[in-house]
Amino acid sequence: MVDEDYPLERVPKSARFPWFNVAVQRFGQLSDLTQFLLGATLGAGLSFWDAFWAFTLGSVILEVVCIFVGIAGMREGMSTSLLARWTGFGRYGSTIIGVIITLSLFGWFGVQTGVFAAGLHAIMPWLPFWLWALVAGLGVTLLVIKGFKAMGMTAFITVPAFLGLAGWAIWVELSRHDLGTLVASTPFGEPMTIATGATIVAGSYIVGAVTTPDMTRFNRSTGDVVKQTLVGISLGEYVLGLAGVLLAYAVKSSDVIAIITASSGVIGVIVLISATVKINNWNLYSAVLGLLNAVESTIGIRLHRVAVTVGVGVLGSLLAAAGILERFTDFLLILGVVTPPIAGIMVAEYFVVRRWRPVLDASRERGTLPETEPTWVPATLVIWAVSALTGWLSEHYQWFGIPALTSLILAGALYIAAGKLGLVRGTREQQLLTTS
Repeated sequence: MVDEDYPLERVPKSARFPWFNVAVQRFGQLSDLTQFLLGATLGAGLSFWDAFWAFTLGSVILEVVCIFVGIAGMREGMSTSLLARWTGFGRYGSTIIGVIITLSLFGWFGVQTGVFAAGLHAIMPWLPFWLWALVAGLGVTLLVIKGFKAMGMTAFITVPAFLGLAGWAIWVELSRHDLGTLVASTPFGEPMTIATGATIVAGSYIVGAVTTPDMTRFNRSTGDVVKQTLVGISLGEYVLGLAGVLLAYAVKSSDVIAIITASSGVIGVIVLISATVKINNWNLYSAVLGLLNAVESTIGIRLHRVAVTVGVGVLGSLLAAAGILERFTDFLLILGVVTPPIAGIMVAEYFVVRRWRPVLDASRERGTLPETEPTWVPATLVIWAVSALTGWLSEHYQWFGIPALTSLILAGALYIAAGKLGLVRGTREQQLLTTS
């Protein structure tokens, strides 16, 4: 029996959804407490207009990545880690991607669960934080077990609820202050540069951007991908992110839970924290897809999606209970330079170099996966490592530019150059081998 979420197959045309159904989930990924946390983090270290430019630059990076990688996912009907096999990384390179995606989103699952638990603990302190973290994480795990359809139904409920309450909370708090005074506020925390802020913005969603095919494989057209990306990222980053900046100035704190509690009380905390479900389910969902691909591509065994979801969900809940939220900014900076090269390489291969496009095109017509795949693509791994290291050095030594964008563009450019020189080739082509 084929899993209706098609974790290791192409999603057939008959299983695709109207764009709005997918768009609600896309916006749900960018409309939650972490956007307030992100805005508050930038507000602590940047002026309002510097934060605005950080959001602008970071959002452009995200939109470009989401649109191009998303279109590839929509056309092929494949998840990110599966598609990576034929977009520059090969079987075992995609295994590494699957592991990185799993670890990254495993961490994000912990961050979001920590936010959820902190809010519950703030209004119901008689239970310890770690216990709330376990309750929150396991609750999301039960939802993800049900798959894409159940996650979509949840988004249709939580997104409107979140937007309504978030708008009210912002209005309540900001109405107590003069808007001009807030915009002119000086940062109250450790200073940061616009480049660092942009990297944090990009890092806040770069893993979600790279894993866009996990969602867009359920889309029906290129236009659908573009619409949901522009609407979701623009509203999520600008409206909620900049609101977080102003709220941080208003209460002189980057503690999101304190900000929301001051604005709308217990009811606000309950609804806003509940809204983290709509992004945290995607953190867990994509983490599981990455792990399934990693195992299948390495040893040819298909694990059961539900069983893996339970395992990853339990471990992620424990991570939240251990307090990963305390390392939030450092975590984003690491993701902001390590993950973008993956997208740069995938886009360069799929749209420019096209080394494996013929086998993708032929198999897409049949509605199957390609019959063969490259094992290792050495040039890709070298390019990825060089680009990620350059991005990290750019951030560490404050070189000119935005580290996340630097690593993304460098990876794409090097891959195209390697393709022109004939260096992009697998060590050998191997038949797909899958064991159930």
